[in-house]
Amino acid sequence: MQRYIKLIGLFWSSAIASELEYRINFILAALSSMGNLAGSLFGLSLFYSKGYTFTGWSWQEALLVLGLFTLLQGFSSTFLAPNLNQIVRHIEKGTLDFVLLKPVGSQFWVSTHTISPWGLPDLLFGCVLIGYAGAQLNITISNYLFSLIPLCFGLIILYSLWFMLGATSIWFVKIYNVTEVLRGLLEAGRYPMIAYPTAFRFFFTFVVPVAFLTTIPAEVLLGRSQVIWLTASGLLALGLFFISSWFWRFALRFYTSASS
Repeated sequence: MQRYIKLIGLFWSSAIASELEYRINFILAALSSMGNLAGSLFGLSLFYSKGYTFTGWSWQEALLVLGLFTLLQGFSSTFLAPNLNQIVRHIEKGTLDFVLLKPVGSQFWVSTHTISPWGLPDLLFGCVLIGYAGAQLNITISNYLFSLIPLCFGLIILYSLWFMLGATSIWFVKIYNVTEVLRGLLEAGRYPMIAYPTAFRFFFTFVVPVAFLTTIPAEVLLGRSQVIWLTASGLLALGLFFISSWFWRFALRFYTSASS
C-alpha cells in the first residue's frame, strides 16, 4: 500500500508540474465552471421561482443535491477523464504494451497515472454550495462526516462505470460517443430523483444508478436516509468495483499488442 501511495505522489506531482505550464487554462476552467454552475442554478430556480417545489425538497435541500453533483463533476474532470480517456489512446498507439509490462497493476496505473487541475474549480464550487446550503439548513458536523460514507460509495460507483466503458475500447477502440452518453445520463443527478416520473426514477436507480451518486448522499446529509439504501449503496459500490476489475482482466485476454 505504501508503495502505491508513493507512486500516486510521483504521478500527480509530475502531472501538475506539466499542466501548470499553461496556467491560463486554469482561469478558463474556473470561468467555465462558474458558467456551468450559474446555468444549473438558473435551471433549478425556474422550478422554485413560481412556487413549485420537488415533493419533500426545499430550495436549500435541492441546492445540496446540485452541490454534490458539481462535486462529482469536479472529481470526474480531475481524476477520471484524464486517466480513463487515455485507455483509448494507449490501445490506438499500442502503448498499452508498456503499461502491461510495468511491475504494478495495470488497472491501478491507467486509473491514477495523471491528474488534471482544471477540474478543481468544480470541486471547490461544489463544496461551497454544499456548505452554503448546509448552513441554511443547520446541518451538523456529524451529518457531514456521516455523508462521506455514501459519497465515497458514489465515487466508486462512478469510477467503476467509467472504467468499464473505457475497457470496452479493447474491442471497439472509439468509445468517445459512449462516454458522452454516460455523461448525459449522469446529468440527471443534478436534481433530486423525486423530480422525475416513476419510470425514470426506476431507471436512474436500478439501471443507471444515478440516485446513489447525489440523492442518497444528500438524504444522509439531511439526516433522513434509510439504512436499506445506505447498505445498497455500499454493496453496489463494492460489487461494481470488483466487476470492473474482473472485466478489465477479461478484456485484456482479447487485447492484441502492437508487437504481436
